[in-house]
Amino acid sequence: MWPAPVVYLQHPKLRRLSWSNHMRAVVQRVSRSQVSVNGEITGQIGPGLLVLLGVGRDDTETDAIYLAEKIRGLRVFEDAQGKMNCSVQDVGGSVLAVSQFTLYGDVRRGKRPSFDAAAPPEKARQLYEFCVEQIRAAGLPCETGRFQEIMKVELVNEGPVTILLDSGKAF
Repeated sequence: MWPAPVVYLQHPKLRRLSWSNHMRAVVQRVSRSQVSVNGEITGQIGPGLLVLLGVGRDDTETDAIYLAEKIRGLRVFEDAQGKMNCSVQDVGGSVLAVSQFTLYGDVRRGKRPSFDAAAPPEKARQLYEFCVEQIRAAGLPCETGRFQEIMKVELVNEGPVTILLDSGKAF
């Protein structure tokens, strides 16, 4: 017996599924985090934000500036009243930025991800490093992983709090 047909739902106002090709980040509030390559710790922070950063093929420095500003000002830390009202800068935290092209994995057609929308390595490295520079220029301590390496990322997600960012404001 054949399986039931798959039906793809779309928003009634959209003509077709749209594809966001803007710089993306997964931001997690952590009590601590570290990244290592071949057993060597390359970046380590205490309280702050772990940022998994993906660069798309059409991204520019404007996208990196937008994300760096958003990361710096993201109010996901609690104030004295217990409300998420403080930024990483307000609480004296740090950022651990890890490049992750797999944020562009597209599985809309099948089960094997396509990474066609991810930037080529040279461009991705330049924009990833530019974004890190922008975070540091804002006065935030920012540790990093190693670009284009197999990394082990460890974290203790505080909350948990996980936020998705997209420089095109898709979400």
